[in-house]
Amino acid sequence: MPLFFRKRKPSEEARKRLEYQMCLAKEAGADDILDISKCELSEIPFGAFATCKVLQKKVLIVHTNHLTSLLPKSCSLLSLATIKVLDLHDNQLTALPDDIGQLTALQVLNVERNQLTYLPRSIGNLIQLQTLNVKDNRLKELPDTLGELRSLRTLDISESEIQRLPQMLAHVRTLEALSLDASSMVYPPQEVCGAGTEAIQQFLCKASGLEYYPPSQYLLPVLEQDGAENSRDSPSGPTDRFSSEEVDWQNRFSDYEKRKEQKMLEKLEFERRLELGQREHAQLLQQSNSQKDEILQTVKEEQSRLEQGLSERQRYLDAERQRLQEQLKQTEQNVSNRIQKLLQENQRQKKSSEILKSLENERIRMEQLMSITQEETENLRRREIASAMQQMLTESCNSRLIQMAYESQRQNLVQQACSSMAEMDERFQQILSWQQMDQNKAISQILQESAMQKAAFEALQVKKDLMHRQIRKQIKLIETELLQLTQLELKRKSLDTEALQEMISEQRWVLSSLLQQLLKEETQREEELREILTELEAKSETKQENYWLIQYQRLLNQKPLSLKLQEEGLERQLVALLVELSAEHYLPIFAHHRISLDMLSRMGPGDLAKVGVSEAGLRHQILRRAQELLDATRARPELPKPPQGEVLPTAPEELPEAVRPSAPCAELEAQTSECVVCLEREAQMIFLNCGHVCCCQQCCQPLRTCPLCRQDIAQRLRIYHSR
Repeated sequence: MPLFFRKRKPSEEARKRLEYQMCLAKEAGADDILDISKCELSEIPFGAFATCKVLQKKVLIVHTNHLTSLLPKSCSLLSLATIKVLDLHDNQLTALPDDIGQLTALQVLNVERNQLTYLPRSIGNLIQLQTLNVKDNRLKELPDTLGELRSLRTLDISESEIQRLPQMLAHVRTLEALSLDASSMVYPPQEVCGAGTEAIQQFLCKASGLEYYPPSQYLLPVLEQDGAENSRDSPSGPTDRFSSEEVDWQNRFSDYEKRKEQKMLEKLEFERRLELGQREHAQLLQQSNSQKDEILQTVKEEQSRLEQGLSERQRYLDAERQRLQEQLKQTEQNVSNRIQKLLQENQRQKKSSEILKSLENERIRMEQLMSITQEETENLRRREIASAMQQMLTESCNSRLIQMAYESQRQNLVQQACSSMAEMDERFQQILSWQQMDQNKAISQILQESAMQKAAFEALQVKKDLMHRQIRKQIKLIETELLQLTQLELKRKSLDTEALQEMISEQRWVLSSLLQQLLKEETQREEELREILTELEAKSETKQENYWLIQYQRLLNQKPLSLKLQEEGLERQLVALLVELSAEHYLPIFAHHRISLDMLSRMGPGDLAKVGVSEAGLRHQILRRAQELLDATRARPELPKPPQGEVLPTAPEELPEAVRPSAPCAELEAQTSECVVCLEREAQMIFLNCGHVCCCQQCCQPLRTCPLCRQDIAQRLRIYHSR
């Protein structure tokens, strides 16, 4: 048998038959038989046990089913204590209950065509059992307690694996018919088993040392009376006690009739009381129904009012939620557009990085930085350059001190601001004098020490470097976008919405990766500038005086790249147009090809692509804005030409249109987010690799994972908000 099997579900016809038989057994005046055969049962239902116990059923027929066990869980065998006939043939029983001996009233037990492998020893307690049919099972032996069945008349063990009969079977003197397979028997021998039941019993009695008597002398009327006593092993016992037992049976039958009549009277009295109770219940039910109708009416009115209020409230909440979702979608769309613009800007800057780098190298090397002429030495503004160096060093030092000691100096500044005005004036005058003295001293020291001159030149070189400035600008934009994405994610969590959450995570990861890349590029650019400075130092003349002062003055006097291009002939309106569209990195290309607004009006997107403008959208925007500028210029009335020799006064040229910044607007930058740990200070730290901006500087120190996404913190980056 498999360890696990699925219970078969009875068919509709079998289920209807079971219900019909159960109802039939519960009807008034029904007989003592409960027949639930052919119902495709895998176990006997609990209701059948309850019915047998309550209605005192005498016959239980459960043949032709799928039973594997006689007793299901939560059922007791004592519920079948009144059963006299138990028919279980054609099932799948593998064993009978060990306490089957509790069925002391059982007279007929039929378990033919099952899968029994043994009989329990308690079967010997069935003192009234007259018929035992275990045909076609897997029995290999019979228990010795079978000899205690003093009322057994028929025993069928054929078509089984039994080869030996228990010797105790000789004590069953009432056995009339014994069916077995004589050809497979070992004890008694085959010739004895083939001679019939009487020969088998004589053989067993002789082997046990008992005297054999025919079964007719021991038969008791078991089927006609209940609770008959066991017969004794004497030939004259049954005949002497038959008359007295018959009288006893008649007395018991008369008592049973009296009890039956008494039960009938009690039943009639109970029905009368039940009818009176039903009438009273009907009256009470009618009264309660009237009260119930009134209560239901009031409840219905109240419920209608509540539903109306709830519907209005729900409509308001839905409208508010819809409005918030629209705002969130708009904000997300704006963030997506800015991120896309940042990515495009990064791609453009990557493509133009080689041009900028070559221009920087050409500017450094082609202008002969290593050679200092006598004219530059004579024109050296020592005092001014030293003052500028001192200011640059002061700014650089102040920025580092602000970053390193911002929190520690805040309390000192607050205390100084709260002091009296008189003390502040005196100290201010003293500080001014000291500052003047320190400045003079610093200027003289700068003029004497070349190391300080070199440090000032290095700071100005980093400040003037175009590529470094663009990288810092992009880092600032990405920091602002990460702050806004973190605020948007916190707002989504507060609104308990899951829409587009994955898109925010992807945007945050893209910005984090881009920020890490820009930080690496910034470090790499600073290393390149240091290498250039090292080359300058290595190639400087040893005996040259004021070398770093002259280099600093030359860097101060250097003109920006855009101004150089304008002086070379590029139109100012065209320069303003490219700056407006964040395409100033294409200025060298336009200047090299000498492109003007008139030429742009005759060019197409394909011509710009051939020139070197790779972005399709940017090409269309450049052509559209150039056409608009030309149309606006042509629409202006032309001024009359002045006569020769007369000079007209010239008004200041109009400034180009305000350039739209590519960074987010000031309102977005002004938005701040509070720390999710202390909920007091402003969020100032970016966690990489996740990109969340959610903690202040004090709370982020002990953290090892991000408070929002629980990812490990690989790097911390401080944001300095501009006030």
